[in-house]
Amino acid sequence: MFKSDATRGALNVQHVGYGIPVSVENTRASAPSGNDENLWLSPDQLRDWVSLVELLSTLPPAMDAQLKRDAGMNSFEYHILAVLAEAPDRTLILSELAPLAQGSLSRLSHAITRLERSGWVERRSCTVRGGRRAEAWLTDAGIAKLEETAPGHVREARRLVVDVLTPGQFAALGDAARTINAALADRPNAGRPKTDRAEIFSAATLPGDKAGPA
Repeated sequence: MFKSDATRGALNVQHVGYGIPVSVENTRASAPSGNDENLWLSPDQLRDWVSLVELLSTLPPAMDAQLKRDAGMNSFEYHILAVLAEAPDRTLILSELAPLAQGSLSRLSHAITRLERSGWVERRSCTVRGGRRAEAWLTDAGIAKLEETAPGHVREARRLVVDVLTPGQFAALGDAARTINAALADRPNAGRPKTDRAEIFSAATLPGDKAGPA
């Protein structure tokens, strides 16, 4: 896919997937119509894009592995607990919870079943505008599990991301992420609300702090 530079161990930026194609002929033959001059990524842009793609491929599994090892749950299940902890009465209708947890209704339903078996969440029936709906309630055991789990998960986030960047780098990363998230949310039929999910980590406590999520 890439032409490697054996001497420097770096990626050659002449990558026809995103960067400037190797030959003008290839550009004319394969590039979409429009302003081709501004279409392809520059060498610097390609380097940064490849780094971003690599990060998106490696960071989520690393964070997931920590949760599975230390808490017996995956990232999606952790996010469900965190979102419910911030909800009124620790309860949300499943159709509202799914987008907040960044998952489909089907995936959420399977996850709720697993969380129910652990006693961390209860699925209940409720009436909304005259119709019966399913809702999820975070149990006391679920709150306790979140309080137990959050410090280690935040510690891993610090180890892998926050503490390896300068404050300025991390702030710039956050700004860039919010800009991209806003653009993604503005897509037609994006299906996910614009929501601030900082509570997923703000609920955590570290040694010496007061108790965790309320």
